[in-house]
Amino acid sequence: MNSKISRNEIIAIGLMLFALFFGAGNLIFPPALGQAAGTNLWPSIIGFLLTGVGLPLLGVLAIGVSGHDDVQSLANKINPTFSLIFTVALYLSIGPFFAIPRTGTVSYEIGIAPFLPEMSGGFNIGLLIYTIIYFAIVGYLSLNPSKIVDRVGKVMTPILLLCLLIVLVATVINPLDKPLAPIGSYVDNAFFKGFQEGYLTMDTLASFVFGIIVINAIKDNGVTTKSGIAKSTIKAGLIAASALGIIYLGLAYLGATTNYAAGEANNGGALLTYAANTHFSIWGNIILGFAILFACLTTSIGLITSCASYFSKMFPRFSYKTLAIVFTVFSAAVANIGLSLLITISVPVLVAIYPLAIVLIFLTFSDPLFKGKLSVYRWSMLFTGVFSVIDGIKAAGIQLEGLYSFLNKYLPLFEAGMGWVVPALIGAVIGFIIPSAEKTADSNKKVS
Repeated sequence: MNSKISRNEIIAIGLMLFALFFGAGNLIFPPALGQAAGTNLWPSIIGFLLTGVGLPLLGVLAIGVSGHDDVQSLANKINPTFSLIFTVALYLSIGPFFAIPRTGTVSYEIGIAPFLPEMSGGFNIGLLIYTIIYFAIVGYLSLNPSKIVDRVGKVMTPILLLCLLIVLVATVINPLDKPLAPIGSYVDNAFFKGFQEGYLTMDTLASFVFGIIVINAIKDNGVTTKSGIAKSTIKAGLIAASALGIIYLGLAYLGATTNYAAGEANNGGALLTYAANTHFSIWGNIILGFAILFACLTTSIGLITSCASYFSKMFPRFSYKTLAIVFTVFSAAVANIGLSLLITISVPVLVAIYPLAIVLIFLTFSDPLFKGKLSVYRWSMLFTGVFSVIDGIKAAGIQLEGLYSFLNKYLPLFEAGMGWVVPALIGAVIGFIIPSAEKTADSNKKVS
């Protein structure tokens, strides 16, 4: 059995993983965070890096190190029904409902719209034409998943990194402004606000999915031992995490130093467009356009590939290629509702789902400490789920002032949007101390 992989292939897989993670949200949210955080940039970006880099890395490693083949087998330790619902919700969230359509809208609004005349109200015909062309390319490149490392890791990622670095290096050398005073939640809760902003990238959710792509790529290179797969996954994950961290820092700094000059540029996409144009005039917009295009293409290809693979196993009557086409067409349709509405709809869902993914990752890594006791998984995830749903309801703007006031007073971190943390820990302790005749899931049977 082979347990090694060449350095060049590890680098290619690591760059592929970076490009799969680095998509639409990864470009627009760090600059917006930087602008809003202002002089509180550092605590904010540290929080963002934890959920935008650290947790996705742990999610990939959880798949690679645990020996499980997918997120559903990980979640089976809680309950088979929960496992199915959670996995389907995860795939649909990072797939055709939110993340894939967002790649089309972001790449249009940043890479194409600046070159078009302004349109007032009504249906956006430019977006419609663009999404038809964009998703046709995505669908075509997704039909053969075995070539994803060559297409993404060896071709698209170097172009993406080069384009981004040109803009970011110019920003660091010649910043346009100084950071302003922080606004909103960044004044008193900069770290936790940054932590929550990392949710919007959806990368922790995607890490379970992209981890499977990484493992398959490693296996395709002849590595078959569990230890060999784990070591190769760690190396590739660290390459991807390093690249993500550097780019996020640069983008957040760009946002923090693009303030007065940018005028009405009050979102991440507009800040990027303004900075690129200021430093390089029209060529800056062209460079940024290519960066956006390749960032969004690589992520959407990975997500279409992953979603089609998962649901083709769930519904064998539908082939992978059929589902890839269906998800591509559906994503193109959803993309035309517009970026702002798409983000507004997705935020409450992500706030509700994200804590469950985070707790599942930490339970997977700490499994040896409680010897895989099922009640630890179940109680911790139950308590997490209850309070993450409440956080999601609050994020949706639904008014339950009596409940919110009570929890603000008695539940630590609820006001900061992290009300699930203490209940998750309490649930884990309860699950650990209560008597149980259960054996661990892995000792009862092999989870598949």
